[in-house]
Amino acid sequence: MIFFRNRSMLLGFALLGNTISGQLFAGGADIERKPVEYSKRQGDNPVTRLKAKMESGEIKLTYQPKVGYLPSLLENLKVPVETQTLVFSKTSLQRNRIAPKTPRAIYFNDDIYVGFCKYGEVLEISVADRELGTEFYTLSQDREKPQLVRHTESCLVCHGASATHGLPGHLIRSVYTDEDGTPVLSLGSHRIDTSSDWNKRFGGWYVSGKHGEDSHLGNLILNERLSDRLSNLAPEKIDNSDGQNVIDLQRYFDTTQYLSPHSDIAAHLVLTHQAHIHNLIVKLNLETQFALHEERELNRELKDEGRRWESTRRRIRNHATELVEGIFFCEEATLPGKVEGSSKFAVEFSKQGPKDSRGRTLKSLALSNRLMTYPCSYLVYTDSFQSLPSEAKAEVYRQMKSVLRPKKSNEEIVAPSDAGAFSFPATPHLTEQDRIDIDAILKETLPGWKE
Repeated sequence: MIFFRNRSMLLGFALLGNTISGQLFAGGADIERKPVEYSKRQGDNPVTRLKAKMESGEIKLTYQPKVGYLPSLLENLKVPVETQTLVFSKTSLQRNRIAPKTPRAIYFNDDIYVGFCKYGEVLEISVADRELGTEFYTLSQDREKPQLVRHTESCLVCHGASATHGLPGHLIRSVYTDEDGTPVLSLGSHRIDTSSDWNKRFGGWYVSGKHGEDSHLGNLILNERLSDRLSNLAPEKIDNSDGQNVIDLQRYFDTTQYLSPHSDIAAHLVLTHQAHIHNLIVKLNLETQFALHEERELNRELKDEGRRWESTRRRIRNHATELVEGIFFCEEATLPGKVEGSSKFAVEFSKQGPKDSRGRTLKSLALSNRLMTYPCSYLVYTDSFQSLPSEAKAEVYRQMKSVLRPKKSNEEIVAPSDAGAFSFPATPHLTEQDRIDIDAILKETLPGWKE
């Protein structure tokens, strides 16, 4: 076995990239065409509202010497410090600021992601918008006059390609890195979501917490420069035993330079889930807008206003099915036994969210074999989900209700629709009690669910 000192692999959650036009890659939709017109239209989200208040003078962010406007921005956007995760791979706009000794910090809530680089010129922000999908911003770290700027092209190099369905979204990737955080792409890479195997996760990220004996790729940095030896190395021969079950990250870098000393493993798992579901919400939202617009144009040509085409129903239905499968964690990989974070993230996170009359919440973390106590995504409460086109949200609710109807574990799910019955994969991982509990929680907490 070839032995390396410890840590490596990069999970590229770059919130920003370099420039392209509105036309997207790999068969993706042109988001500049009607009705979306991504760069022409103004968004409606917490960042646009903060921007308006800054410009009017209603809100003035506070600058701090070591971290600039980061604490003030997080406070105004209601993004908890406990969500901090740290990535040391050079995978974002400010790649020259990122290294194992100066990792990039990412903070998030249910709608917003904020990226911070030590000595960086800007803070990086992405947000789920009601109609435009994901929007990207930077906040300058100018002590005299911070500028909050929207980016409609530059970020889409990474965040508008095939990995995000050709639509504005997020990407989490795992690849090997060397001592200065540069990806060793010859060793391969992995796109990460909730279905990813444990042994492929967290590459290029610091990870703090306990998870048992199974190995992941966090806290691993190859101690060789790029060379033929690295290029020909079999990844499975790399020993990362020293990077497992790490509680204190101080041995890797000066944690006192960050808002938190943690890169909590539970926060990592939640971040992975959120990024995946946000992408599916964006896909359903924008593809439904395109489908309905094209239908209206066709009906206008045919002088048959108001006709609903089966092709439109099918497009909406298929994208809704993808989202429903994500909401119910249909392909979630089993966690390696009990997972315990190093911070208060799990406790604080589980306190959030609407609760039913029995005190139950979809934000309750199980962290033992599966992520959530009740396997139904809490992102159904978010503004981006609730603002889905009515046709899309109705279809999602219809399919969710079909999933939650009591049934045998191996029974195929058949959900009704205006066009007749259709089927999609069953959910054998949901027990009968899971279905009962989730439905009861939704009845008391989710707008429109009873109806």
